[in-house]
Amino acid sequence: AGNAIYDADIEAGISAGKSVMETYESLVFKDIRDACDIFMPVYEQTNGLDGYISIEVPPTIAKDTESTITEAIRYYTAIGRENLMIKIPGTPEGLPAVTKVISEGINVNVTLLFSVESYVNTAWAYIEGLEARAAKGEDVSKIASVASFFLSRIDSNIDATIDGKIKNVTDETVKAKLETVKGKVAIANAKIAYQEYKKIIQSDRWKALSAKGATMQRLLWASTSTKNPTYSDVMYVDELIGPDTVNTLPPQTIDACADHCHVDNRVETNIEEAIKLIESLKDPDININIDQVMDELLAEGIDKFIKPFSSLINSLEEKVKKLAPVSS
Repeated sequence: AGNAIYDADIEAGISAGKSVMETYESLVFKDIRDACDIFMPVYEQTNGLDGYISIEVPPTIAKDTESTITEAIRYYTAIGRENLMIKIPGTPEGLPAVTKVISEGINVNVTLLFSVESYVNTAWAYIEGLEARAAKGEDVSKIASVASFFLSRIDSNIDATIDGKIKNVTDETVKAKLETVKGKVAIANAKIAYQEYKKIIQSDRWKALSAKGATMQRLLWASTSTKNPTYSDVMYVDELIGPDTVNTLPPQTIDACADHCHVDNRVETNIEEAIKLIESLKDPDININIDQVMDELLAEGIDKFIKPFSSLINSLEEKVKKLAPVSS
């Protein structure tokens, strides 16, 4: 809305009597449609494994199950591309929507997952959706889903807490304990989540769906740029490479990875250490409530989606006023 690229389309919306939200959707849907078309060859060459474009339902309805279902179906129908994924936040209200939307044959990207428990609930929500679809006698072989597990935000939150604790302790042993946790929780948490993924794909419920041609929901590592300059700039890539995973990378991390990533199946290494590290957070000297951290991050994550969305709509509203013809 801050430049002239979309002016002609905005003016067309004004002429057609569209509301600001209708104009927003027409602009976004066109861009998403074009992006889907660009990636369609990848989608076709991989038989629907890759080549997806995601669009999120309005973040303002993150805690409204029925509205999320309605908007997800409407977005998917309006955009009309089979390599489209609808982003639905992994809130308690979002997961029933995931099940329903999957049962309708719509691809879903479940976002804002931080805890292992939220990932497990997401995986079962996907499976329940496929089961409901199969029970209707409908095809489950062309539905895809990813569970977007956020990383760097976890370490940023916990590291800040640890730094605060370190400033207030004099015991060097306690300081050393606290230092051992810094920058390690997100990867440990993700590795444990991957072990849960492996258990789920061995379940009888999943095997029954797999026999019908269903594709398992993949874990997607998100928020993978390293925020602390003292850490490796590819730590969230190197440590989590493994089968049936996806990693979304910002351009600078792609460049860094092309230069010095180590491609190896490391998501399944050091699992015992990962479990011990998460358990160590309960140590009285460390005393970090990981469940509370995850709840805070989810609430913050929704807020971080709502604010830019609201800002964008406000900017578009100003542009519409600017471009609208003056009444005589």
